[in-house]
Amino acid sequence: MSLNLPPKLAEIREDFDALSGNDRIQLLLEFALELPDLPERYRDHPELFERVEECQSPVYIFVEVGADAKVHVFATAPEQAPTTRGFASILAQGLTGLTAAEVLEVSDDFPGSLGLSAIISPLRLRGMSGMLRRIKRQVIEKSDQ
Repeated sequence: MSLNLPPKLAEIREDFDALSGNDRIQLLLEFALELPDLPERYRDHPELFERVEECQSPVYIFVEVGADAKVHVFATAPEQAPTTRGFASILAQGLTGLTAAEVLEVSDDFPGSLGLSAIISPLRLRGMSGMLRRIKRQVIEKSDQ
């Protein structure tokens, strides 16, 4: 699958593509452990975060777009939901630092390009797609895009 992806997401996709089956799951679980902590300024403000209804687990997303149009993605997901937490981590790490325009150019098919469809339920993949759609919508709302 050929997708035009920014470098960090392309690297993540290549990492998944180089693996198979259970190794892909292991990589996803490693991402779950790397979900960035919320900055202190947001820890006590859950009202700023949007619930990702497509996820069975309580996942919340918040996007900042700076004056320089750089995007910062923040997410929370329970440790008891490592798959979902891994997806949130991939998007937070892969999209943070991009411009608003670059985020909006990320293919909606990115979640499916990780090669997880044979080992992760379609419902879980739908959750990651939902996260990406909400991030893009927030970017549009908070920028000149």
